Amino acid sequence: MDRIQKISPTDKAAYTAAKLRWDSIAKPLGSLGLLEEMIQRIAAVQGTPDVDISIRAAVVMCGDHGVVSEGVTQCGQEVTAECAKAIAEGRSNINAIAAAFNVDVIAVDVGLSTDVDCDRLIKRKAVYGTDNIAVGAAMTADETEASIVTGMDMVKELTERGTKIIVTGEMGIGNTTPTAAIASVLLDLPPEQVTGRGAGLSSEGLQRKINAVKRAIEVNKPEKNKPLELLQKLGGAEIASMTGLFLGGAYYHVPIVADGVISAASAAIACGIDPLCRDYMLASHCSGEPAGEGLLAYCGLKAPINAGMRLGEGTGGVLLLPLLDGALALYRNSHRFDETNIERYAELT
Repeated sequence: MDRIQKISPTDKAAYTAAKLRWDSIAKPLGSLGLLEEMIQRIAAVQGTPDVDISIRAAVVMCGDHGVVSEGVTQCGQEVTAECAKAIAEGRSNINAIAAAFNVDVIAVDVGLSTDVDCDRLIKRKAVYGTDNIAVGAAMTADETEASIVTGMDMVKELTERGTKIIVTGEMGIGNTTPTAAIASVLLDLPPEQVTGRGAGLSSEGLQRKINAVKRAIEVNKPEKNKPLELLQKLGGAEIASMTGLFLGGAYYHVPIVADGVISAASAAIACGIDPLCRDYMLASHCSGEPAGEGLLAYCGLKAPINAGMRLGEGTGGVLLLPLLDGALALYRNSHRFDETNIERYAELT
C-alpha cells in the first residue's frame, strides 16, 4: 500500500505534444471529439505522443457477496464460480469479444465463496465471499487492503510483460447492490435514485434491493471522505481489487479502462484515495444502471459509448479499444496541413 503514496502526475508535455499532432492533421480541429482527448490522455500517461496500445489485457476480478441472501438477485451466488471458471477457460462473453480485438483475458479469484478447480483461474483470494452489508461491514480492513494490493500487483505483472493498456472487468453475482450503496454515499443521492435492476429483477425484487442498500448505509454509517473505510464497509473483494487496478495504473503509468457501473464505483473510490488517479483512467461506456453516469462524472470522465450496456465482465471496456485503434490510425497516418494545399482551420472562440 505504500505505493499509493508515490503516485505522480501524468506528463502534461506529452499531452500537449499529442494535441499539436492532432491539430496538424488536415481535418477540422477537434473533429474526432472525445477520442482525440483520450489519445492525448494516453500520451500523458505513457509520457510520449507516440501512443502505443498494441498489447492489451482485460483483468476480470471475481468475488461473491453475502448480501445475495437478501433476495437482491435473480440467481444464486454459485453462478459466480461457474462464470469465473468459464472466463478463465476462454468460454464466456468477455472472451468472445476480446478475441476479436486481440485482448488477453485474465480471470482472478479474489473473493469467491468456494475454491474453483481451474488451473487458468489466478488464485489471489482475500476472502471467501464478503459478509452481508445489510447486517454489517463487508470485509475487514486487512481483507480490503489485500484485495487492493492484488489489483496493484496485477498491473505490475502485466506491465512487466509489456502490456500497454488494461481493461477492468468483474464477475460477482449481487455486486450491483454494494455498488448502489457506494454510489448513494459518494453522490449524496437516495438509494432509490442509484439502485437498478442489475441482471434482471422484478419490481418486488428491486424494492428488496433498495431496502438492502438503505439498511447497509444505516448499519455501517459510511463516510464519503473516508474511501478505504467506505470500501471496507460496503464494497466487495472484486470491487476493491479493481480499485487496486486503477491505483496500480497511476503508480505504474498504464492507462486503465473503466467498464460499467461496478468498475466506475471502483474508479470513484480510487479517485477518493488519490485524485491523481483520474488522469490515468479512461471511460468506455455509460452503463444502463442508474448510477453509471453519476459515478463517471464523479471521476471527471466522459464515455464515448452510450448504448445502455450492462453486461459486465469488461465487455464494454474492450469495445472502447477498436474506437481507439481507429483514432490512432488517423493520428498516425493521415495527411497533414504542411503536406497539402489545405488551409489550416482556425480555432473558434
